[in-house]
Amino acid sequence: MSDLAAFRAETRAWLEANCPPAMRTWMPEDEQVAGGRKAVWKRPEQKVWLDRMAGKGWTAPTWPKKYGGGGLSNEQALILDEEMQDLGCRPPLRGMGLSMLGPVLLEYGTEEQRMTHLPPIIKGEIRWCQGYSEPEAGSDLASLRTRAVLQGDHFLVNGHKIWTSNAHHSDWIFCLVRTDPTVKKHDGISFLLIDMSDPGVRPRPIRLISGASVFCETFIENVRVPAANLVGELNKGWTIAKRLLEHERKGIGGIGARQAAKFETPVEDRAKHYVGEVGGRIADPALRAKVAGYNMDYQAFQLTRRRAAEEAEAGQPPGPLSAMFKYYATELNKRRYETILDAEGFQGLGWEGEGFTDDEIRLTREWLRAKANTIEGGTSEVQLNIIAKRVLGLPD
Repeated sequence: MSDLAAFRAETRAWLEANCPPAMRTWMPEDEQVAGGRKAVWKRPEQKVWLDRMAGKGWTAPTWPKKYGGGGLSNEQALILDEEMQDLGCRPPLRGMGLSMLGPVLLEYGTEEQRMTHLPPIIKGEIRWCQGYSEPEAGSDLASLRTRAVLQGDHFLVNGHKIWTSNAHHSDWIFCLVRTDPTVKKHDGISFLLIDMSDPGVRPRPIRLISGASVFCETFIENVRVPAANLVGELNKGWTIAKRLLEHERKGIGGIGARQAAKFETPVEDRAKHYVGEVGGRIADPALRAKVAGYNMDYQAFQLTRRRAAEEAEAGQPPGPLSAMFKYYATELNKRRYETILDAEGFQGLGWEGEGFTDDEIRLTREWLRAKANTIEGGTSEVQLNIIAKRVLGLPD
């Protein structure tokens, strides 16, 4: 038996023995574990599963063991993910600390910053949010105005961030701030880590068209941030900001993969339920063609993602490839929900009240939420610009 085959067998046996049955079922988005000091455990098995996986470092399987990670190779991490999907194991932990900040600290942080922040992220003890966009600095992020003035051993920070997802549930925020207003806008930005327990940091939820309040605006008023919380060099934060966005887009690029693969009712089965079937096929030929087109594109995309993961070198940043995956995944996710709602007909208009199942109401809200996927992490138009310039090398 090869080393990888042995690892697969050992991994599967461990997962079968340690993943609680309650963590092998579909869960709504608000039951996904993000950890942090304010965590609410809706099922006791969530904490059990998190602690078991964190104990092996498998919440961050490829991070170095000295920070609490799993120390796995890319191939081993892929096997772990495949076995979890096959057994239906829920991810033990999600969040911006794992998918975005952690990889940036591994590349740009000091050893003290890594030792301070990475272990709590891996254990789910601290939850992070992102302080990038501002009311007048969205797609043109480099126009941000949140100011940080260096005063001896600390920065004094004042500003207003928006679309800070889950800020009201978070403990810390990684933040882009302007530290030199006299130079070109990209050259005077720094990357700071800010403790949200400071009374000068005030998040306020924003109600969305889906009815949820995942996004927030965050006010930062006269907050003293230790100079030791500066990641990278002063005024060189734009380089770090771009790298973090690559990791964010990589994460968004996997949207829907696990749900569609294991937990959700297949689109074709939903279509048969609402429009009927003839000879085992969806009765409506136009809808049948639409579902078939979606399924082919979905499978092709998953195979492409797998090939990219297998070809990636250990520790290699995502690069502009992340823009391609982010763009295609979010547009494909929109198609998925639109196809489901086409099949549901009038039942796809449910918001509340009698006449609609809980599942129909949920899908309507998730369809609306899917629109935001093409905006967050950079709009689809921004991704197309990145692909044109940095992948295809087209002129401005």
